[in-house]
Amino acid sequence: MIHVEPSADVASDASLGAGTNIWHLAQVRENAVLGVECNVGRGAYIGPGVRLGDRCKIQNYALVYEPAVLADGVFIGPAVVLTNDLFPRAINPDGSLKSGDDWDMVGVSIETGASIGARAVCIAPLRIGKWATIAAGAVVTKDVPDYAIVAGVPAKRVGWVGEAGHPLALADGHWTCPVTNARYLESDGRLQPA
Repeated sequence: MIHVEPSADVASDASLGAGTNIWHLAQVRENAVLGVECNVGRGAYIGPGVRLGDRCKIQNYALVYEPAVLADGVFIGPAVVLTNDLFPRAINPDGSLKSGDDWDMVGVSIETGASIGARAVCIAPLRIGKWATIAAGAVVTKDVPDYAIVAGVPAKRVGWVGEAGHPLALADGHWTCPVTNARYLESDGRLQPA
């Protein structure tokens, strides 16, 4: 069953998967596609044509601008912004109002299970790898590898994280999850399951 609060604004041609919830004052624009069991919080914005996989959680007041693509299980924290313009301007050099034909949209792609912390800003174009974690308040300007933890302005890798969301510990040449005991190997700045 789909639940849409009366105060939400959902375009008639948006596609909502079964079990999806759209809360107060959220806006889901035309041609957006949300998978099953997604949750869009109060005041969140999902732009035209944005694609969300299954079980994504978009927290209150997050702004997901087109052409963002989120894989399954992505978490977007409160007030996160995914940008879509490299050179934003309201007007052209001649003073005329810019239109959609005056710019090239670029997007943010977020892979399975990644989490973006509160008030982080992701500057398109970029890819955030699977199960990565972006710290609250980070400004992400470069691609983020799978399983990376990034923080700061601009964001830099500060560690590795497992699929359970906990930082990994290095022991005996392997990175290990303290929750699941899953082991990972690091090579050339990348991490992969052992």
